[in-house]
Amino acid sequence: MPIPAEFSLIARHFAPLAGPGALGLLDDAALLTPPANRELVLAADAMVAGVHFLPDDPPETLGRKLLRVNLSDLAAMGAAPLGYLMTLALPRGTPDAWLAAFSAGLAEDQREFGLSVLGGDTVSIPGPVTLSLTILGHVAPGQALRRAGARPGDEVWVSGSIGDGALGLMALRGAVADAGGFLASRYRLPRPRLALGQALAGLARAAMDVSDGLVQDLGHLCRAGGCGAVLRAADVPLSPPAAALVAAGAVALPKLLSGGDDYELLFAAPPGAAPEIFARAAACGVAVSRIGHFVPGEAVVTVLDEAGAELPPGPGGWSHF
Repeated sequence: MPIPAEFSLIARHFAPLAGPGALGLLDDAALLTPPANRELVLAADAMVAGVHFLPDDPPETLGRKLLRVNLSDLAAMGAAPLGYLMTLALPRGTPDAWLAAFSAGLAEDQREFGLSVLGGDTVSIPGPVTLSLTILGHVAPGQALRRAGARPGDEVWVSGSIGDGALGLMALRGAVADAGGFLASRYRLPRPRLALGQALAGLARAAMDVSDGLVQDLGHLCRAGGCGAVLRAADVPLSPPAAALVAAGAVALPKLLSGGDDYELLFAAPPGAAPEIFARAAACGVAVSRIGHFVPGEAVVTVLDEAGAELPPGPGGWSHF
């Protein structure tokens, strides 16, 4: 009896990505033993062509971005990766070469981040490419970073640089220059701050990743903590390409503060923690910046310019609805 096309596809492209718990992707479910004395952390994200990525984005980057945005959710909770489940909904007739490139990208990131696929599903659909991934991680009991916890007087911190993801999408659409391709790569391949998230355990009071825009996501921390925040725009870290575009007037700074797809860590910590935060971040090889502070009152984010005047907000952050 010939092997059904779906099983042949799985055997060619995804069985090589499977770890021991996946049972060779031959069964209906995986078997997984969590590490001893650890809590499981689970998160899920979906990506749809034309919504979360461009339809002509290279397939070798799509699996990697799908995995990385989920890894960023683990990073935001201070968790280490364990494995993942993935569902692919693909237009009928998707070329085998597309799947080969997609799975090759996943294999590269599995090696980099130390995890493997546990299972999933593949289906044919009439619509655009739709990808979904559920990630599993683990953390010491009671040590997971949460959105709730920021207090008035705490400082606002962020990792890496802000605005590159939004600019990368603009660059791919031809709206801004990106001679070296740095901005496009930041949009297509986020950098989950897993080591930093784990290093912040017991130090940060609240944390999340910046996926929907810095100002909007800071608002989420404010609502969870029952306080407001003041954000100093001049202290928000920009990459050299982003800073050059702002200086040239090609893009306004408020737009970068509201753009999404940065996947940097945003966290709250008490003022006295600064030396330890800098030391732990340096040990992880990640730059961090203090960009504001939390204040009593309503869950409102006030953005100040270099002169201390209130800066009008840019376009609202990303929303799925």
